[in-house]
Amino acid sequence: MPIIEVPTAPGAVGTQVVRSPAVSTVQPLGAIPTLDVDRTDTAYRAWLKEAVRKVQADANRSADTHLLRFPLPEHWGIDLYLKDESTHPTGSLKHRLARSLFLYGLCNGWIRPDRPVIEASSGSTAVSEAYFAKLIGVPFIAVMPRTTSAEKIRLIEFHGGRCHFVDDPRAVYEESARLAADTGGHYMDQFTYAERATDWRGNNNIAESIFRQLALERFPEPAWIVATAGTGGTSATIARYVHYMQYDTRVCVADPENSCFFEGWTTGDPDVTCDCGSRIEGIGRPRMEPSFVPGAIDRMMKVPDAASVAAVRALERAIGRRAGGSTGTGLWSALKIVAEMVAEGRQGSVVTLLCDPGDRYLDKYYSDAWLAAQGLDITPYSAAIDTLLATGVWPD
Repeated sequence: MPIIEVPTAPGAVGTQVVRSPAVSTVQPLGAIPTLDVDRTDTAYRAWLKEAVRKVQADANRSADTHLLRFPLPEHWGIDLYLKDESTHPTGSLKHRLARSLFLYGLCNGWIRPDRPVIEASSGSTAVSEAYFAKLIGVPFIAVMPRTTSAEKIRLIEFHGGRCHFVDDPRAVYEESARLAADTGGHYMDQFTYAERATDWRGNNNIAESIFRQLALERFPEPAWIVATAGTGGTSATIARYVHYMQYDTRVCVADPENSCFFEGWTTGDPDVTCDCGSRIEGIGRPRMEPSFVPGAIDRMMKVPDAASVAAVRALERAIGRRAGGSTGTGLWSALKIVAEMVAEGRQGSVVTLLCDPGDRYLDKYYSDAWLAAQGLDITPYSAAIDTLLATGVWPD
């Protein structure tokens, strides 16, 4: 019996084998042909494999960050810790986020060879993303407010990034999307993807690391973890992990002035906006960002900027370390919680974050001239911290 190959259907790819004793007629496999488009790009896949390896290798050769003790009177029975994220290769908490965002973008096929990665960033995220872009060999453009500190700009450029400035902090989103469209690049969009790029169930995220490091402490399950919000991704990761692991730990988010997270959370309005940019770099946003997960949070505090500065200066006096303003925002709220625990006679532990080093902000939070120019008086807030540490009482 002869074997004759005939087309499966007009315009279709492939043939159908028909067995016939003598004469063949076309016998389609079905009314709808199988369409087949293969976009395999072996060169791109080889590049992708190497890029992912480089990013993962960065994590593999990096040690975990330290959990530092803030000294409190022993008889209080309360331990206060700061998770020191300033020891990452790029010097901030945002190193974790940038690594996750790059892996997310690479594995989704969004980041491509020789095409720029663009990010809307107030500084530290841009520093870390510039590092990873250079690591895998792609260009990087940071879209940021013109008020970003000179030291952060220097660090972004040191890692090979380019800074693109806007006068209105609210314009960073639209401008980033425009640049990505114009250049054929990828807008990383940390404010949307931060909460999903990180594996909140574990895999060495910041929450898992905190609990692992507390395992041998006298209060291994903290009463509170205090975070601040830039994207909202860190607080989402911590809160989700706490719920997933069935801990009793509660999560507080501290928000600076000129930021919308607190107002959006307290009013239940996700569309709330504000006109001014945050003076506390790295946190505080003119809108409630998509990565902020309000339902996972137990408590929020609105912290005056002067209190944030007073707290980072108190940190330097206490442990000899300078930190950025966002650390002060979280530390102020953590100290307020400690004061509540003292007043109620409760023992336990509280954890907050040391987000980045203070040497990036010597011309801001450690400059009395800058404070005066901003109209910030830290005196009453510094006195409140001193009173708490001396007496255990939080002044009203």
